[in-house]
Amino acid sequence: IMALTPLVYWAQRHEDIYLRVELTDVQNIDVHVDENVLHFSAQGHGAKGQNEYKFSLDFLLPVKPQVSYKSTQRQVNITVHKIQRGWWERLTLRERKPVFLAPDFDRWLDESDAEMEIREKVRVQLGFVSLKTVFLIVYNLVQFLGFSWIFINMTVRLFIIGIDSLYDTFHTISDVMFFCQILALVEVLNAAFGVVKTGVIPTLIQVVGRNFILFIIFGSLEEMHHKPVVFFVFYLWSAIEIFRYPFYMLGCFNTEWKTLTWLRYTVWMPLYPLGVLAEALAVIQSIPIFDESKLFSIPLTKVIGTSVSFSYFLYIYLVLMFLGLFINFSHLYKQRKRRFRTKKRKAN
Repeated sequence: IMALTPLVYWAQRHEDIYLRVELTDVQNIDVHVDENVLHFSAQGHGAKGQNEYKFSLDFLLPVKPQVSYKSTQRQVNITVHKIQRGWWERLTLRERKPVFLAPDFDRWLDESDAEMEIREKVRVQLGFVSLKTVFLIVYNLVQFLGFSWIFINMTVRLFIIGIDSLYDTFHTISDVMFFCQILALVEVLNAAFGVVKTGVIPTLIQVVGRNFILFIIFGSLEEMHHKPVVFFVFYLWSAIEIFRYPFYMLGCFNTEWKTLTWLRYTVWMPLYPLGVLAEALAVIQSIPIFDESKLFSIPLTKVIGTSVSFSYFLYIYLVLMFLGLFINFSHLYKQRKRRFRTKKRKAN
């Protein structure tokens, strides 16, 4: 089979060269750059019918050896990357262009238009990044202020009122805690949609678990409002978050405070398991109340004449709670190891 030359159309941007090869039903494509010369060969249907088509292009300036291409039923699109960013006055080393080469007017831009295209892309990207950054800063700031208010309020009340403050924690703190924990659902959405790089499952376990304790165990049972366990659950939650949210907030500015980083990745190690134990104690204390009140019980048929107590679900939940503790603790511990391993490498 005689090798022929296909029609090739070209355009450029400051960093790339775009080539469009007019061939249909292409097979056996070979595209590579050798000593700044692009070599192309393929079998397909071109201007001279079904044949083998070849061409070579000796570029004006140096290009990278890595070439990417994509073939469709109608053409082959090739992208070549310039080594040095800039605008070429022509494509080939020889001033006289090959007869098979022509401008690709579908993609053609002059240098000023290409600069405007780049600026527009950068503007859109920066706009998205800045909008996302502002959103994350505001979110983390609001949560930090909320949990700081909880932590400081509880600490001051404990010193002034003493042990009696343990019995009215729900009535004095719950409104702000409700707000913070409802707002924390945003973290699940952030993880799910890739706004932040974190696992969806660990985030979901923590947020749903806390809201279950807050709304179901504490919120739905008035008898639980005056129990000291509410104080310990709220205090442990807030003690963790007053370090976590400012750490995330500084991260939005690409800034790090070493002391805060250490606290964020260390304080949770004793506090998180203690928080889960406090939550488990709250669940255990609520079981007899649910049994007596029949709240959330599932009624069975009149023939059986009884109902399935919500406490059966709580026993299962206790098992799931400690399983979640293991999953979340493992995830956070791996994060901590990665964090300090990276810092050690940078230091070396």
